[in-house]
Amino acid sequence: MPWRRQLRLIVLLLLGVLFAPPLAAQAVAQLPFKNRSDEARYQRLTVQPRCLVCQNENLADSKAEPSRDLRHQVFAQLQAGNSDTQIKQYMVDRYSDFVLYDPPVKRGTWLLWFGPLLVLGAGAGVVIHTGRKRACAGTPVAPQAEEQW
Repeated sequence: MPWRRQLRLIVLLLLGVLFAPPLAAQAVAQLPFKNRSDEARYQRLTVQPRCLVCQNENLADSKAEPSRDLRHQVFAQLQAGNSDTQIKQYMVDRYSDFVLYDPPVKRGTWLLWFGPLLVLGAGAGVVIHTGRKRACAGTPVAPQAEEQW
């Protein structure tokens, strides 16, 4: 009766495939907030900054270790009674303006904010200059009949 043994093995494999994903899912630790307003502030403060490792993820969605550490820092500062501005300033002081999705317009970020406009203006200048140069050159004139050689 080897076919019964194979059938049992197939059933066990199917059950393993069926029940393995929930067992492998990582449980997210719930943070002990004092009240709902602190939880809402935490959500708002972790959605705004970017992940330091993943370029297009925010702190709340990132699974990277540095983001997890920074989320715990945000939670600790909330528990300490720091304001939203103080917490954001802590992140900027530690990780620079890179941590913000919308860095402030200041001397160090001018190129970031106005660089695309400068490149666009330079491209438009090249197109206009090339167009004028071609217009001034004119169209070549066909030789006259008596000018033939």
